[in-house]
Amino acid sequence: MRFNRMLLSAALVVVALVVQVCVLARLQLPGAVPDLMLLTVLGLALVYGHVGGCLVGFGAGLLTDLAPPADHAAGRYALVLCVIGYLAGLAKPEKGQPRTALGPMLVVVAAAIGTTLLYASVGALVGDTAARHVGLVSLLFTAAVYDLLLAPFVVPGVMALARRAENDPLAETNSSGGSGRTTTDVSAGWLSSGTGLRLGGRRTVLRTKAVKVRAARAGRIKGVKRL
Repeated sequence: MRFNRMLLSAALVVVALVVQVCVLARLQLPGAVPDLMLLTVLGLALVYGHVGGCLVGFGAGLLTDLAPPADHAAGRYALVLCVIGYLAGLAKPEKGQPRTALGPMLVVVAAAIGTTLLYASVGALVGDTAARHVGLVSLLFTAAVYDLLLAPFVVPGVMALARRAENDPLAETNSSGGSGRTTTDVSAGWLSSGTGLRLGGRRTVLRTKAVKVRAARAGRIKGVKRL
């Protein structure tokens, strides 16, 4: 990942974690909790692709695992968001920007349900049965509804920031260096300095004039001899 991607991803993940822990986790909503971290990972994955989404998801999940009040084993949510970020990155639009909002909304619903199922499955493997007591069906429904309601305020903004970082003019200038730019600069320098083709053309004209002068002089000399 490039430096601007890493910097933007880290800033967005930290802000999402602070809002998640300090605001959303204290709302006492029935069922699941709105997952702002998941929506941030989805927005970045839809711009950066599956590899970037996988890396961002793993980092965001690991940070969530370590942030208090963590009540599960470290690495559990990192695994979940890593897989979800990879799968969401596969749905990246070909031209970088979706034509309609239906595609990202479907990705949000699928990711909310998939995250809950995968998190509960990993918990069952390590002996965590909290999802059974709360009710898995209720968690799936509330997670999809909460994330879908919050997505229009988060995902488009995250995608817009990620695209703006991708279109950084400084990065484009640095990445466009090489033989093409060197050739252009050299040719421009040659033309602006009055050398190269222009100088060669002047030399050709001067040589042509010199040949004509010599031919005229030779003709005059021959004419004198004949006289």
